[in-house]
Amino acid sequence: MLSAVREHRIRRLVVTSTSEVYGSAIYVPIDEAHPKQPQSPYAASKIAADAIALSFFHAFDLPVAVVRPFNTYGPRQSDRAVIPTIIGQALTAREVRIGNVTPTRDFTFVTDTVEGMLRVAEADTAIGREINLGSGHEISIGDLAARIAGLLGADVTILPDDGRRRPVKSEVERLVSSNTRARQLVGWAPTTALDDGLRRTIDWMRDHIAMYDPTQYRI
Repeated sequence: MLSAVREHRIRRLVVTSTSEVYGSAIYVPIDEAHPKQPQSPYAASKIAADAIALSFFHAFDLPVAVVRPFNTYGPRQSDRAVIPTIIGQALTAREVRIGNVTPTRDFTFVTDTVEGMLRVAEADTAIGREINLGSGHEISIGDLAARIAGLLGADVTILPDDGRRRPVKSEVERLVSSNTRARQLVGWAPTTALDDGLRRTIDWMRDHIAMYDPTQYRI
């Protein structure tokens, strides 16, 4: 892709990274200078892709920017992700089974993530930069499940499930973004509060629950 962009003189390439490249936070909020810690093959592949993309910027002046979303969620998301997994179970059963309940994540609604990507694509100030797209707020997975149950008004029991746990050394214990660079370089800030985004996701999933199988755990 990078070679094709160079050959055809494409105006801009936006590479999608992930907050997983940071691993468990050494400090918070996590800015783009935070060390990279590949705690999974997925994170390692993203670190490598980001580095290759930025090498083309340095070696060939390729107009590339790296965006780093923090836990995007919203309607139409696969139930491989934690929020639709919790919502699907809470809509259809009296028990919600999840893996580790203590790790924290920084959830960003899909429309905010997309707006950030578009702004990065349009801004010359973003070329050659890594840019976090996160809300700057964190919530534990256990508290998230309780929050979703409350929004649903559902009387459910939240049960830790060892079969859904990540390997201990692979688990990222804490993620919370600094979005200062995004604000400064491209004028981006998230506008959707967590409860509002969860309600929109719940409403969509309720209307499309047949697309999901909450009895299955997908990895």
